[in-house]
Amino acid sequence: MSALPTSPPSPVSVRQGTAPAAPADPARRPAPDWRLRFAALSLIWGFSFLLVKVGTDGYAPFQVTLGRLLSGTAVLAVAMAVKRERLPRTARTWGHLAVAAFFLNALPFSLFAYAELTIPSTLAGICNATSPLWGMALSVVALSEDRPTRRRVAGLGLGFLGVLTVLGAWQGFSGLDLTGTAMALLASLSYPVGWIYVRRTLAGSGSSALALTGSQLFLGTLQLALVTPLFTSAPAGFPLLPTLAVVALGALGTGLAVLLQYGLVTEVGPTTAQMVTYFIPVIATAAGVTVLGEQLDWNTPVGALVVLAGAALTQSRPPAGQGRRPNRRGFRNRLRKPVSPR
Repeated sequence: MSALPTSPPSPVSVRQGTAPAAPADPARRPAPDWRLRFAALSLIWGFSFLLVKVGTDGYAPFQVTLGRLLSGTAVLAVAMAVKRERLPRTARTWGHLAVAAFFLNALPFSLFAYAELTIPSTLAGICNATSPLWGMALSVVALSEDRPTRRRVAGLGLGFLGVLTVLGAWQGFSGLDLTGTAMALLASLSYPVGWIYVRRTLAGSGSSALALTGSQLFLGTLQLALVTPLFTSAPAGFPLLPTLAVVALGALGTGLAVLLQYGLVTEVGPTTAQMVTYFIPVIATAAGVTVLGEQLDWNTPVGALVVLAGAALTQSRPPAGQGRRPNRRGFRNRLRKPVSPR
């Protein structure tokens, strides 16, 4: 539900041009144009917030998350079996994947499900768009290669101004469920926390992106399987629409979306692939208003546009040949040392 949010980055062949070209197979049907797959990924992740809302009409939030992870893991398990992928072999890798599963799957999925009990799906989708802003703020102290520039700092400030606009700060946040909104924002913060952890621990692990992702979702499913019985009781029934929503949320929004995501990263590069982030809140808002009949005040779309503009600035890079200014603070200098996989 977030740009490149649901799985660890591939240690191999995720950068544009790194994978060797495969010989043409006349019997193999060519893959759809990447623009069609990009549009499909945008629609799938954009509609995920609507599916969460429908799912919580019949199930407890933890049950929605558990069903989502089960369906998503099943899709990736089939893909791994078809491609004969090997699971990670070291206990250390599995330990790091368990942490990644918590921050990238179990925690944010559960928080969004709980948030949508009290806030509209449109607001949840817009809160999700703040993830690049949180990532920019965290990378200042956590990643040596992501030093801030004036443009990116300006984008950070602009983005959070957009958040205040969405929330109606000038009218004292009246009519807003603060708990639900805080959960949605915390969910969007969880994604960059997980990504930074993954980048510092799993890069160069030797496993493929698909193997890491499938293993991560499996561990996330185990985490929810342990937690859900402690906080919920068994459902009295299986209502049709909420059940279909949960299955679609996992099979499409988590399983298929991950496969589309990595295909795009391999073909067109991560910079283009991550642009899907800016379409998700637009589609989530349109779906919530047209399908669920959610109300939309003027400040919500205006603030969302400001958030997206700020997020775009935080993702910008200095022009070629323009170096970053040296950082003289001691603790930042220590962060410049390469981090070895643990």
